[in-house]
Amino acid sequence: MIETQNIPTETPPIISSDLIYGLEARPPFVESIFVALQHVFACFVGIITPGLIICGTLEVSPTDTMSILSMSLFISGIATFIQAKRFGPIGSGLLSIQGTSFAFLGPIIGAGLAVTGAGGSPQDALKLIFGLCFFGAFVEIFISRFLHLANKVITPLVTGVVVTLIGLTLVKVGITSMGGGVPAQRNETFGDPIYLGVAFLVLTIIIALNSSRNNILRMSSIIIGLVVGYLVSIPLGLVDFSNLANLPVISLPIPFRYGLGFDFAAFIPFAFIYLITAIESIGDLTATSVISGEPIQGEKYFQRIKGGVLGDGINSILAASFNTFPNTTFSQNNGIIQLTGVGSRYVGYFISVILVFLGLFPVVSGIVQVLPEPVLGGATILMFSTVAVAGIKILSSIHLTKRNSMILAVSLGLGLGVTFVPDILITSPPLIKSILSSGISTGGITALFLNIIIPGRE
Repeated sequence: MIETQNIPTETPPIISSDLIYGLEARPPFVESIFVALQHVFACFVGIITPGLIICGTLEVSPTDTMSILSMSLFISGIATFIQAKRFGPIGSGLLSIQGTSFAFLGPIIGAGLAVTGAGGSPQDALKLIFGLCFFGAFVEIFISRFLHLANKVITPLVTGVVVTLIGLTLVKVGITSMGGGVPAQRNETFGDPIYLGVAFLVLTIIIALNSSRNNILRMSSIIIGLVVGYLVSIPLGLVDFSNLANLPVISLPIPFRYGLGFDFAAFIPFAFIYLITAIESIGDLTATSVISGEPIQGEKYFQRIKGGVLGDGINSILAASFNTFPNTTFSQNNGIIQLTGVGSRYVGYFISVILVFLGLFPVVSGIVQVLPEPVLGGATILMFSTVAVAGIKILSSIHLTKRNSMILAVSLGLGLGVTFVPDILITSPPLIKSILSSGISTGGITALFLNIIIPGRE
C-alpha cells in the first residue's frame, strides 16, 4: 500500500483533447494492430542497437550476437506486457514500451574489455556483464520502493525538465537518421539528396495523414509513412536483403547461457547507472501520463512511477537471466501516442506479442532490421519532437518564479551542453563520464539537486 503522508491532494488529470482512445479504452482489433506495429517500428532499432554495439566491440561471434539480439526483442516483449498489464505493484499500467537501455553501454563495454584484455574470451566477458546487470537491478528495485517519499523533490519542475530533455536530446538521433545515419557519415554520403528526399517523403506523408479528420488514417499515419518509404527505398538501392539468408529460422530462449559473474569494482558504475535509469524512467512515465491524459501529481501518479521503476528493475533481472542487457522504459513510444491519439494500455499487449514473435523468429525481424535510416529518420524526427512538446506542456503549468527559472535554465543548459559537446567530459574519470554522458542524466540530476538546495521551494 502506498503511503499518502505528505502527498499533495491529487489534481485532476491532464486530459488530452487529441486522444481517440484513452488509457482504459479497448480499440478494435485491426486498429490495435496498426498502432502496435507503429510502436514496434519506432522502437525496433533502439532495442537491438545497444546489443550490436556491445557485441561488435567485444568481438562476440555472429551466432552469439544473433542470439543476444533475438533475446533483446523477446524480453522487450515480455517486459512491455508486465508494464502495461501491471501485476500487483509491478508495472506502471501505462502504454509504456520497454527496450534495451543505452545508458549502460559505457560500463558494459568497460567491464567486457577488462576481461578480454586480461586474456578472457568474449563468453567470459558476457558472463561477468550479465552477472553485473543481474545483481545491479536490485538497486533499482530498492529505489522504487521509496519513490513516494521523494514527492517534495520530484516535482513537475524536475520531471518537466527531464521529459523536455528526453525529446530534445533524441532530436539529434532523428536528424542523423534523416541524413543517412552513422554508416553514411563514415562513407561520406551523409546528407545525400536521395536520403533527404526519402526522409522528407516519409515526414510529409505522416504530417498529411495525421492532420486528417479520419481516425483510421491518423492512427495509421506512421506505419503508412514507413511502408511507403521502405518501398520507395528498394529501387533506390537503399535496402539490402543479402544477410537475411544467413539468419536462423528460430531462436529459443536459453536462461543463463553464459552463467553469472561478479566483480565489485566493476559493479559500482552499474549501481550508479541503475540509479540514473530510475530518474530517466520517471521522466518517461511522466511524459506517457501527460500524453495519455493521466495525472502527474498525487497518489495515483506516484503509484504509477513506483510500479514502473519496479517493473524496470524486475525486467532487467529477466533480461540478464535470458542473456541480454538491462531494460528500461523507452521514450519513442510517447511520440506515437501523441501522433496516433491512442493511449490505450491494451495496445501494449499486441506490441508484446509482436516483439516476442520477432525475437523467436530472427528471419522476420531481419526484414524490419534492414529498414533504411532515412525512412526511420523521417518518422522519428517528428516523434521525438512531440516528446519535447510534452515536456514543455508540463513546464507551462509551473509558476516560473526567479528560483524556478534559474533551475530550468541551468538544467537545460547543462543537459543540452553535454549532448551537443560530449567531449567536455573527455578527461573526466570513467565513473563520472558514465553518469553524465547522457544529457538526460545531467539535466535531470542538476534539476533534482538544485530543487533540493535552492531555498524557496513551494
